[in-house]
Amino acid sequence: MLKLFDDIENPYSPSGDRSGSISMHSTGMGQRILSDNKGHDWEELLLMVSNDKDRVAFRQLFNHFAPRIKSFLMKAGADPTMAEECSQEAMATVWNKAHLFDPARASASTWIFTIARNKRIDAIRKIRRPEPDELTWPDEIEPAQEDALELKQQSEILADAIQNLPEKQRQLVEKAFFKELSHSEIALETGLPLGTIKSRIRLALERLRHAMG
Repeated sequence: MLKLFDDIENPYSPSGDRSGSISMHSTGMGQRILSDNKGHDWEELLLMVSNDKDRVAFRQLFNHFAPRIKSFLMKAGADPTMAEECSQEAMATVWNKAHLFDPARASASTWIFTIARNKRIDAIRKIRRPEPDELTWPDEIEPAQEDALELKQQSEILADAIQNLPEKQRQLVEKAFFKELSHSEIALETGLPLGTIKSRIRLALERLRHAMG
């Protein structure tokens, strides 16, 4: 739940009372619109937030739009946690950037839902960071030719040693180190007991160490 004000109830709670009284230090037009059951002028409420930082007006906006933003984002593919976080961030932006709202350019709902959409895009970008370019050795630490040759030889010896492992051990080593499966995942895939898997991998590693000298 957004913690801008302690007096805003949780709009996601089905048992939340959206019509109850709230403690406020300031009243005015926001309180009048809040008690009007015939409809809401969202642009007027948003302008009150912009001009007067009217908390009552913002509470009305929050309780109406926050759950709708969450539902909108979930329908667009966001999981519940991301949807709620983006909803809260969007409404925080509404409070902090209300002065940027221009009713001549967009309705209140269009402006607010655009903010929510942008918050989700930002959240996705944070998760899906682009992969870094292929790392290359800087010139000043270029490995010496003899080191590169030794590494190549060791890799070939290791590959041969793995191929010469008993079949049951080789399969588990490949799953553990090439496919990067955990012992538990290997157990699920093969149906083998964990103790058997650990024992075979341990024996295989001992063989490989001996082969590598």
